[in-house]
Amino acid sequence: MASAASHTAKQTSPWRATLAGLSASLIGIGLARFAYTPLIPALIAAQWFAPSAAAYLGAANLAGYLAGALLARPLARRLGAVTALRANMVLAVAGFFACSAPVSFLWYFLWRFAVGIAGGVLMVLAAPTVLPHVPPARRGLVGGAIFTGVGLGIAASGTLVPLLLRLGVAETWWMLGALAAVLTLLGWSGWPEGSAPAAPVTAPHAPRSPLLLALYAEYALNAVGLVPHMVFLVDFIARGLGEGVARGAQYWVVFGLGAVAGPSLAGHLADRIGFAQALRLAFALEAAAVGLLAVATGPAALFVSAAVVGGFVPGIVALVLGRAHELVGGHAGADRAWSFATIAFATGQAAAAYGFSYLYAAGRDHALLFALGAGALALALVIDVAAAGALRFSRA
Repeated sequence: MASAASHTAKQTSPWRATLAGLSASLIGIGLARFAYTPLIPALIAAQWFAPSAAAYLGAANLAGYLAGALLARPLARRLGAVTALRANMVLAVAGFFACSAPVSFLWYFLWRFAVGIAGGVLMVLAAPTVLPHVPPARRGLVGGAIFTGVGLGIAASGTLVPLLLRLGVAETWWMLGALAAVLTLLGWSGWPEGSAPAAPVTAPHAPRSPLLLALYAEYALNAVGLVPHMVFLVDFIARGLGEGVARGAQYWVVFGLGAVAGPSLAGHLADRIGFAQALRLAFALEAAAVGLLAVATGPAALFVSAAVVGGFVPGIVALVLGRAHELVGGHAGADRAWSFATIAFATGQAAAAYGFSYLYAAGRDHALLFALGAGALALALVIDVAAAGALRFSRA
């Protein structure tokens, strides 16, 4: 049986496996999460939900992502990674169709949460399932291609959603579901059978290194800093600035185009200056770009902020993954560290989503949300510098 699975894995084309991984990130994160952002003003205008309810529904997806990140490795061990991946792609597709009718707030909440679970599982399992079956010389390229699916989904949602909304809100959900179904079918047979991405239960260096613990905290804070853009950017432009949904969607496309380029640019930067320095530079740039919208709302500020933050949504993933490999020094340990990091990110993201949604529902303006996000990113930079300095001092 093992030899048969191994034979099947060997027969799987690396590029078909890459397409499967890209489809997974595009469906589970790029569309299932980020297509909701440009839909928020339309849901409010169609009186499906009040503004505060729409914000909490966005947060439900991020809470589900945390649950999915926690469940991913147990699911892979119990069902097999490929079965878990396929099942959660189907779950994400079902979520689009389920959201095409405002049955109730609870109905919507449960489905947005379920789709978040699918996104968390797909993010944790997709790349580790594909990369072992890709030639080592191409793993960087393939990893970047998989995470680029996030940016493609954002750009596609920003382009398609305003056009589809001319047909109606329900029709928009149906068409997004159809697109996700096609992508699921395209990637269905591309997964390498017999792969086992889950690392051994014991990885001696993964959970306890002080620098790794600092990295987890930084990644969680990075998630906090990204939430204002990920959830509120289009609503801020459309309703907060009075520019309308179409204008908000234009900047969402900018956000998405930045996300398409982000992984490659981040990887190139890390190749030039190292993952540690690239990560610090990323925190500084993110803090500046998020904080910019707390003090400026002109077209130039919106463009720069959307492009830079969009680029780091998937770009920071490549940097943290590379930094984890540096700190652990082994593939098994790195896989486990990546799982811990993803859970940390999901925790920060879910907590921030609910905290910011509470502030939004309480009538706070968007500027406060962007300021808090920038503060979280600045704190991540301080922790990284302090952790490295403390380690050098202890070794002196």
